[in-house]
Amino acid sequence: MNTLLPTSTAVHEEEAQKQPTNYNNNHVDADAGALFVLKSKGSWMHCGYHLTTSIVAPPLLSLPFAFTFLGWTAGILCLVIGAATTFYSYNLLSLVLEHHAQQGRRHLRFRDMARDILGPRWGRYFVGPTQFAVCYGAVVACILLGGQCMKAIYVLANPNGGMKLYEFVVIFGCLMLILAQIPSFHSLRHINLVSLILCLAYSACATAGSIYIGDSSKGPKRDYSIKGDTENKVFGIFNAVAIIATTYGNGIIPEIQATIAAPVKGKMFKGLCVCYVVLIFTFFTVAISGYWAFGNEASSLILTNFVDNGNPLLPRWFIYVTNIFTIVQLSAVGVVYLQPTNEVMEQAFGEPRRPEFSPRNVVPRLISRSVATASATTIAAMLPFFGDINSLIGAFGFIPLDFILPVVFFNLTFKPSKRSPIFWLNVTIAVVFSTVGAIAAVAAVRQIVLDAKDYRLFANV
Repeated sequence: MNTLLPTSTAVHEEEAQKQPTNYNNNHVDADAGALFVLKSKGSWMHCGYHLTTSIVAPPLLSLPFAFTFLGWTAGILCLVIGAATTFYSYNLLSLVLEHHAQQGRRHLRFRDMARDILGPRWGRYFVGPTQFAVCYGAVVACILLGGQCMKAIYVLANPNGGMKLYEFVVIFGCLMLILAQIPSFHSLRHINLVSLILCLAYSACATAGSIYIGDSSKGPKRDYSIKGDTENKVFGIFNAVAIIATTYGNGIIPEIQATIAAPVKGKMFKGLCVCYVVLIFTFFTVAISGYWAFGNEASSLILTNFVDNGNPLLPRWFIYVTNIFTIVQLSAVGVVYLQPTNEVMEQAFGEPRRPEFSPRNVVPRLISRSVATASATTIAAMLPFFGDINSLIGAFGFIPLDFILPVVFFNLTFKPSKRSPIFWLNVTIAVVFSTVGAIAAVAAVRQIVLDAKDYRLFANV
């Protein structure tokens, strides 16, 4: 990525390197959130595990569904653009973070970064709340999806069973309640390594299952035409874009980079390379094989297509294993996206001058994290249609945080020449994705209105 920097930026970097480097957080003045949750002890490989867990998650199983609104050409093009743009923007964000760290101001949180670059109001009233909504919404979505996968196993094993969706959501929420007590982001490194393996496993299962069904007579007759009238087709395109943007979304790049031990230079790029090797393998294979096998009948979760009216199209054990892989990885994804919430609560209730595991810090930590997880579980159980709401959060949250703000931060920090290609590339990305985000938000609101007639609290869907 450094080869893309204009000459003025390279000079700026050289000047920054001549300045005294202070990579250590100021532990005298640091708050409990920075000290206890965002510990800077990890390697670039650990960073790769965190990135992969936060991006390569079960929402990728909805990519064939996004293709039903786009078709082959536009679908693959959107996947390529999403991969290229996010890899580029995440690297820009990392370069900005490295630059400030070399100047002795290492930012550990997205809102701190926004406050320093855009001003205090942007950090407090836009970036901070937006990130919190995105991350907490992701936790709710993980708990809901975990409950749905557990119910899928139950229904397949016991078609006449009487358990409801909200019961499985509560069971998954109990697992999350235990994992939520893991003290710091860095402590998740081994869990996130397992998560990386699991995402490869269920993606391979989803791909193999789709190919098997598509190559047999069991699947539906393949039709790749786009359904609906002109209005539905247009809004469907922007719904699909929101789904893809949310799938590529991260929203916690600064917090992940905060887990890296100093010096940080170049480590995030290596971590991103690990993540995107996994991403390219999983996203493209699942999207292409799922859409090839089921066409415009691909469901919002491709695993649902493996069962037709209660009849499994694959061996039962294969469906069980795929869902179990998905459930376990969802628990890791949920606890990763709980970290910004944990950090905020630790900052509010923790005491940085007392030991991390003193009763003064352990008791508030246990209570606050338990309340946050229980609240997310309650929302997931009450609102099983949360996917519609999450699309809106994705349009308002992931697109600004992951597509727009990184290029804005880079231009404001390094001030590349207005004659340089990188300046206009960044401006183009910001303008295009601002427009796409606004239209995707309208499309998400429209979908909520259309589906509102089917909304019921604690619905057994």
